[in-house]
Amino acid sequence: MVVNHGSNVTGSIAPVEEIGRLCRACGSRFLIDAAQTAGLVPVDVEQCAADFLAFSGHKGLYGLQGTGGLYIREGADPSPLRFGGTGSNSESDEQPRFLPDRFESGTRNGPGIAALGAGVSFIMERGTGTVLKHGSALREALCDGLAMVPGARVHGPRAPALPTVSFTVEGYDGGTTAQRLSDEYDIAVRVGLHCAPLAHRAIGTFPQGTIRVSFSCFNTEKEVVAFCAALAGICGKR
Repeated sequence: MVVNHGSNVTGSIAPVEEIGRLCRACGSRFLIDAAQTAGLVPVDVEQCAADFLAFSGHKGLYGLQGTGGLYIREGADPSPLRFGGTGSNSESDEQPRFLPDRFESGTRNGPGIAALGAGVSFIMERGTGTVLKHGSALREALCDGLAMVPGARVHGPRAPALPTVSFTVEGYDGGTTAQRLSDEYDIAVRVGLHCAPLAHRAIGTFPQGTIRVSFSCFNTEKEVVAFCAALAGICGKR
């Protein structure tokens, strides 16, 4: 069983502890995809009965693209994704059996790992709770602002949720709106299916997708106000 801990489309957070108990009861291996939640939402792999937990480094951990990590429960032994030189056991023609070399073929991305370490330290200093609280406040402010835009609809739960908002505006093309936000107001958003067409099918926004706004700890409430004003300006004139 593979479950997205947090949705990159709606911001919804999955009940991984409950899912983990069900998986353990039926003898299924359980992998938590924490790409969207690492650095934001704490997760206890023991409490969740997780066999694996995967995360990317370039999102909530503020690292570089091409970095990430995989937790493997002791006793779980998946097959490596790829085979090749590891810098250890060079005399052997076979992949090393010991960790982490068994899953780290090729030359490691040293600069990327160092940058990820700096990102993790940055988050640890502030605390995941503080970062999430800040993002949640901005999300709430944006949802309130979108409620004032005629035809705007937020797709996803109001709370609890990640600091991500997906929305559509009735009568307005998402791609055109996003382009105008960029060209006229210097505001960058993500538009479309967000690499998750099945999620959009589930919420009824396929194939057009949605406009998605994602917040980091560097965003401010002033920027939310500016965004809502820009959107109101666009949707007030076709």
